[in-house]
Amino acid sequence: MDNKLHDEASTVTAEHGQVLVDGPDGVAVSLTPDAAVETSDRLLDAAVEAQGQILIEAQAEKERAARKSG
Repeated sequence: MDNKLHDEASTVTAEHGQVLVDGPDGVAVSLTPDAAVETSDRLLDAAVEAQGQILIEAQAEKERAARKSG
């Protein structure tokens, strides 16, 4: 598994009834429309969860800094 964190979105197109995803480092995936819809839902759910994790960690860091200074 590639452990590199990418900050650019993949390119997504529809051709001949398939959804084509071209991602970083040569990643290429062809999906049926149904699989693309489910993948989209899963990506959105995971993205929202990850954003929440970032906010929680930022708040925890802020609270640790406040305890150290005061």
